[in-house]
Amino acid sequence: MLKEERQQLILQILNDEHKVIASDLSKRLAVSEDTIRRDLKELDSLGLIKRVHSGALRKGPPVVDFSTRQTISNETKMALANKALEFIKDEMVVLIDGGTTNLHLAQQLPLSLKATVITNCPHIAISLNNHKDVEVIMLGGTLFKESMVNLGIDTVEALNTMRADLYIMGIYKIDAQIGISVPSLSEALVKRKMVNISTEILAMVTSDKINTVSNHIVCPTNQLTYLVTEQLNPDIKAMYANQGIQVIDE
Repeated sequence: MLKEERQQLILQILNDEHKVIASDLSKRLAVSEDTIRRDLKELDSLGLIKRVHSGALRKGPPVVDFSTRQTISNETKMALANKALEFIKDEMVVLIDGGTTNLHLAQQLPLSLKATVITNCPHIAISLNNHKDVEVIMLGGTLFKESMVNLGIDTVEALNTMRADLYIMGIYKIDAQIGISVPSLSEALVKRKMVNISTEILAMVTSDKINTVSNHIVCPTNQLTYLVTEQLNPDIKAMYANQGIQVIDE
């Protein structure tokens, strides 16, 4: 088998199974582990996969700015938001951070809702302008324009005085073993604080983010209470459900 054919097969396996182990690939493709490691290193250098210890993960969707993400997969994001609405009840304190799927959720909240919403995302705060019975608490900080959220020490210090019933966490990358991760250290620190002050945590995740990884870990995946996503392969769904997470994928 030519190298190009082998690497295409690795990409196909990775796309189907979301994760590959070098020793397993070595047996399946009948080549040495050193050959597989060289393949994975080359594919990683091309930006096609994410190398991790002993193997590789899918790269997942590229990190792009907020305005660009607002044009991607809107129908799917709206469907996920509709599923998540049932978890938001009157009199709750709901913490919502950045993300275009989270913005869809905020835009679909019923006008009759009586709740408190804490957010570090200006777009989400503005979207709740007409909800007369929703108190909106806008967290300050330094605006991180790529994600359109406020970050920094001011954001963390404000969160020290708060508690939330439900945290709607925007997800960049999520892997059942490695955890929830983002490309920015500052955003990871703020999200980690949000996790620590929340009773329950809900994440809405499009399937292309499942079993992918970025540079800075926010928290283990088992910190999630609810995972709202597209229909998953039963084996992949079990990886999350076995951690005590309620997976809503239908």
